[in-house]
Amino acid sequence: MPQEVPEDGLGDAPEEVPEDGAQHLLPLLRSLNTGIPINAVFANHSPRVVQPIWIDFYGRPRPYNVLQPGTGRKFNTYVGHPWIFRDAETDEPLRVNLKELFLPKPAEIGTHSFARITLPVLSLKERALQVIRRLVRPEDYRRLEIARCLHEDLEDKPSVLKDIKLIIQRVEQRLLESSAEQEA
Repeated sequence: MPQEVPEDGLGDAPEEVPEDGAQHLLPLLRSLNTGIPINAVFANHSPRVVQPIWIDFYGRPRPYNVLQPGTGRKFNTYVGHPWIFRDAETDEPLRVNLKELFLPKPAEIGTHSFARITLPVLSLKERALQVIRRLVRPEDYRRLEIARCLHEDLEDKPSVLKDIKLIIQRVEQRLLESSAEQEA
């Protein structure tokens, strides 16, 4: 149950301290201390072993026990606590309720919030890169007779931290667009 925050409210303070002494800004994608518990069911509808990852109060990923294919588990979590789901073997992103992340919302008393974990829909290129990564050792990527840009794509492995940053960038972009629309 990830809601627990130490009495000082700080938890594990972020390691990075700005050199200019400026106050550290928390990332947009992080857990909020709402105190509103929620019963969630994480259901793995994929053929992959799934790694549930809670995004903590400082925007850091916190892995939880894996879910085997075709299984599910009840989780006690909180409204405002984001979760993402990854392939435990490859760190490739999975979908939850057809989205990138699961953000529990208030539910009626006695009900569960369901997180249906599935494979994403990939482009042919993305799927080909997945298959090659599974069949070819990384040190042999450059030996493949393929376009140089594909070598670089193969070497750019999936990363939960990279994906969190991309989600934050998209949220920031939407906020900027929304703000510009309101000013117009």
